[in-house]
Amino acid sequence: MPIKKNVRYPPLLISYLKKYQQDPTSRVFAPLAEAYRKMGFVDDAIEIAREGLLINPSFISGKVALARAYCDKKLFSEVIQTLVPVIRDIPDNLIAQRLLADSFLMLNRVSEALNCYKTLLYFNPLDTETAKLVYELETRVYAEGTIILKTEETSLDFADDDANDDNEAGENKQVWIKKIEFLQNLLQKVERYRLRNTCNISV
Repeated sequence: MPIKKNVRYPPLLISYLKKYQQDPTSRVFAPLAEAYRKMGFVDDAIEIAREGLLINPSFISGKVALARAYCDKKLFSEVIQTLVPVIRDIPDNLIAQRLLADSFLMLNRVSEALNCYKTLLYFNPLDTETAKLVYELETRVYAEGTIILKTEETSLDFADDDANDDNEAGENKQVWIKKIEFLQNLLQKVERYRLRNTCNISV
């Protein structure tokens, strides 16, 4: 990545860049991309992070750096695609969880955002801002469910509509069951992950 003219770069970025130029396989690409992002060169940050992940595809910090740059560009679908595998393996990566939660919310995928915010709250129960957001989202999800129930109740005047409503109610119920099961499985995985790390620390 060439140095731009008439731009004053922080010494730390210059140091990262020299190391990266000397060894393009180095994991220094992650802090380098983050340094570019903080300077406002988001496209450069994305380019560096992508290049680095081609060589180090499992490097979590590189994925987080890429996701942060995507988020700055409002590429929320790309953030989700990048970070879903991360939180499956490392659910207590709070930066990834936060980016993922915010991206789901920006795309109006409220239930998925709520799952991520609840996981954040699980690891940091004293986070009052997240607790407030979880409450607001739970209220919103509940309200949306209430609207669905009212719609079904008002269309019971005709036999054909009655049959259709029964089918829709069954489908809605299955959707909510799947969402609940997903959250339960996620929390179980989080708990196993926490217990495993606790055991490793105590040995």
